[in-house]
Amino acid sequence: MKVYIAGKIGSSEEKELLEEVTSLCESLGFETFLPHRDVGICSGVEDVKKIFEGDIIRGMKDVELVVAVLDGLHVGAGTAWELGYAYAQGIPAIGIKTDEGVGDALEYLSAILLGSMEIVNSVEKLKEELIKHLR
Repeated sequence: MKVYIAGKIGSSEEKELLEEVTSLCESLGFETFLPHRDVGICSGVEDVKKIFEGDIIRGMKDVELVVAVLDGLHVGAGTAWELGYAYAQGIPAIGIKTDEGVGDALEYLSAILLGSMEIVNSVEKLKEELIKHLR
């Protein structure tokens, strides 16, 4: 089962959490697609086509689950787009928000994101949700 790992990559902490989530998925036997690892990082406008084709056209191909890191004061534009795309394709998603409770982040996450997926508050809870998808 292929899992697409979505989330912001602006800081080393954000990348570390994405990589921790990826390692967890792989330890459970999932195949993973981690955009910044598998395609690269957009350095300028000249990279846009390569990033879009790699992340979305190839990266979302055959995906059966999206795991999205939702930490921070806002969800990244790319993450929100990926979640919307997955929802439109009927691909389930699990969100993980470790920095504050979901109820406290309503204005940042939006009712749309909250209503579209299960959101957990720890890597351990994410593991529990991922195991449900293995069945």
